[in-house]
Amino acid sequence: MEKYPNIKVTAEYGAWSGWEEKQSLNLLGGNAADVMQINWNWIDSYSQGGSAFANLEDYADVLDLTQFPQESLDLCKVNDKLMAVPVALTGRLFYWNKSTFEEVGCPIPTDTESLLAAGAAFKAYNEEYYPMVLQEYDRAIFLVYYLESVYNKPWVADGQLNYTAEEIQEGLDFICKLEAEHVIPTLTVLSGDMADSIDKNAKWIDGKYAGIFEWDSAASKMKQAMEGSVNKPNQEMVLGEFVKFGEYQGGFTKISMGLAVPASSAHPKEAAMLINFLLNEEEGIEISSTERGIPCSAAAVKLLEEKGIGDALTKEANAKVIDYSKFPLDSKFEHNDLKANPDGVYYKVFGKLSAGEIDPAAAAQELMDGVTECLEN
Repeated sequence: MEKYPNIKVTAEYGAWSGWEEKQSLNLLGGNAADVMQINWNWIDSYSQGGSAFANLEDYADVLDLTQFPQESLDLCKVNDKLMAVPVALTGRLFYWNKSTFEEVGCPIPTDTESLLAAGAAFKAYNEEYYPMVLQEYDRAIFLVYYLESVYNKPWVADGQLNYTAEEIQEGLDFICKLEAEHVIPTLTVLSGDMADSIDKNAKWIDGKYAGIFEWDSAASKMKQAMEGSVNKPNQEMVLGEFVKFGEYQGGFTKISMGLAVPASSAHPKEAAMLINFLLNEEEGIEISSTERGIPCSAAAVKLLEEKGIGDALTKEANAKVIDYSKFPLDSKFEHNDLKANPDGVYYKVFGKLSAGEIDPAAAAQELMDGVTECLEN
């Protein structure tokens, strides 16, 4: 607003729970904010064939699109219209509370054997301690990482699920084994913690949960929560190796989020100017830093490097995941029908599996049916 006195920016805040449903209604009703921070899959879910969001290529005179890799821009297009500008690329990595592992006297896991051994060591030390924690959606991503490591093929190919029921059951058997071997707490235990996210969970903050499988763009909040512990100060979170579950390199990368302008905006040019300020201009780059991951904007990357700005752990993790994880993410993996809490397929399947209401074979079939239905719609 200092740079452009004719533009007034008012921010909207809200909890993530119910946020997507609220924003989808705003889009349909023409009431959406002039600049929307959207998850990448929203482009597929809510673009209405390229009509719901403004084509940002129409505002290239004020939004420098040459700063972004063409392949990333292409992932944000529908019917050759640019629905959003990619903020960052991200992937999932393993992070560990080094202090807790040292307290337990256990090496940080690098493969299946050492992961299971950690479960035994933590249980022997204190039954409230676990080497790792996975919520429902985390388990869906972990399942895909495990299967890609074993079978070396993407979760979805050509719009169709690329794994058999037997292969998926193998991955679900492994997740059940992680619960049984005290590697991860059951979802019932997690529910009893009364926290809606891991970074707000007292057991993570105080080092009782000592490992996560998290986006590199979100790990800094996990680190800050843990290092801010009053009960156990001076803990150290470290980036681990990719845990080897098979002969191959599993895992995928994706656009972490995008900035879009709804077609209903009365000020699309000014909205595009704000996006350019946040992603390409010095003041915005310094403020945003690496809070949303390592930027896609070449101008931002250059400035962060020149000024030594940004979280060192985020930079290290991003370089590592981009180098290691080569599988694509299908655009519907994060669809609300699958990911929504508590009614999405992932939450229902992993919830019932963890509670023992269904066995891995039934869970595999239910997961397959839900994913296939979502892909076909």
